[in-house]
Amino acid sequence: MMQIGEVAARTELSLRSLRHWDEVGLLRPSGRSEGGFRLYTEDDVEKILVIRRMKPLGFTLDEMSAAMRDLEALRDPAAADRHPAARSRLDAVLGDATERRARLVRQLAMADEFLDQLARQLA
Repeated sequence: MMQIGEVAARTELSLRSLRHWDEVGLLRPSGRSEGGFRLYTEDDVEKILVIRRMKPLGFTLDEMSAAMRDLEALRDPAAADRHPAARSRLDAVLGDATERRARLVRQLAMADEFLDQLARQLA
């Protein structure tokens, strides 16, 4: 089990983000110490990394939470009855994420053009 500081360092996220995700129910730590400190497992860290990868694509907390629930359902053999619906929703998330990434690529290309133009003006 890891404390929040170690998890923050490993995931390159702030303590504030991790605490906020716990408070809003996006990702709860697997345990608490006797002193009430959040304790995380390796599985928690993997989930945090999934969420961190969704953030730059502009997914909302609700969208991330829904995706995480569906991913959890797929990992749970006892939830086999929920697998088809979870897969369908995650397929939609994949399509949405692909479109969002393409938008970011276009924005990055525009930023690169601006930087080149500015550098030429300053040369």
